[in-house]
Amino acid sequence: MEIEIGRGKRGRRAFGLDDIAIVPSRRTRDPQDVDMGWQLGPYQLDLPLLASAMDGVVSPRTAIGLGRLGGLAVLNLEGIQTRYEDPDKQLERIASFSREEATRGLQEIYREPIKPELITQRIREIKDAGVLCAASLTPQRVQQHVQVALDAGLDVMVIQGTVVSAEHVSSVGEPLNLKRFIADLPVPCIVGGCASYSTALHLMRTGAVGVLVGVGPGAACTTRQVIGVGVPQATAIADAAGARMQHLLDTGQYVNVIADGGMSYGGDLAKAVACGADAVMIGSPLAKAAEAPGLGFHWGMATFHPELPRGTRVRTGTIGTLEEIVLGPAAENDGALNLMGGLRNAMATCGYESIQSFQKCEVMIAPALKTEGKKLQAAQSVGMG
Repeated sequence: MEIEIGRGKRGRRAFGLDDIAIVPSRRTRDPQDVDMGWQLGPYQLDLPLLASAMDGVVSPRTAIGLGRLGGLAVLNLEGIQTRYEDPDKQLERIASFSREEATRGLQEIYREPIKPELITQRIREIKDAGVLCAASLTPQRVQQHVQVALDAGLDVMVIQGTVVSAEHVSSVGEPLNLKRFIADLPVPCIVGGCASYSTALHLMRTGAVGVLVGVGPGAACTTRQVIGVGVPQATAIADAAGARMQHLLDTGQYVNVIADGGMSYGGDLAKAVACGADAVMIGSPLAKAAEAPGLGFHWGMATFHPELPRGTRVRTGTIGTLEEIVLGPAAENDGALNLMGGLRNAMATCGYESIQSFQKCEVMIAPALKTEGKKLQAAQSVGMG
């Protein structure tokens, strides 16, 4: 339903994850009877969780750690890990910058060229540990670096940008033909981001096994303010889920909808799945891990753009180990620890046994969900306050 914005413009009402609530059903289930596994191309994964391809979140060490827990980390092949032989020194510099120095400092650090030999080295570090290796490249650089990554043993390719379309138009160069490129890849490919039904449907038609949904919801992203583009996540995910259904009807091929960004707590992950996501990709919640390379800080892939930065460095602090954040046990009560336990219990509370069945649950528009009856928590800055 469209709303009149003015005489010359109408628009749909969109909702973020904080605007909705999951409605309990008539059935409940034991949490141990819930299966959170999902299929990504030929791979069966235990947890519907991907770590964002951000330098403050994913290093070979954290990729190995998350892989062993059952998730999948995405390494940024255009980041610090592939520009510097000793990335830790640069990560320490980033953590030391004042707020005023951060953006210029990041731009300076990321001027260092990408080194193909480091792409090989980082991927092999992950592969040698016996876990799946996923890595990301932007559409502008994927053709330049993909063969090196494949030769090193890459398992999953992620083609990622602020917005990725299947119909890029350029007068300054030959645009990447996603459909042709993905058809020639010997590994499964995830593409994104997107935030609309039509874009998601077109990306699914490229042959990708997953589509990233989210433009601007991330904790470190400023895209929505810098260029005014974005769609609140609940609506974006639901629209992409509708595209997935249409694509399945048209082709018989199921493409995963992966909610990318805008989630901080277990309840956020549950709402994303309830809106239609098959898995979630998160950054800032994992940047809070003791093992995270960002040393308590987090920044996005567009933060260091040389001409128009669309992100900022944010302080996340450290709240626990990677395992505690993903699987618990939790020693706090706000939902930032044991994220998968939060999702599992949401599914069990509503009586669903699998990710795809949970996508059918009832949701309501409920902007008061987090504030109703919580005055004491807000006043004392505890729990949900």
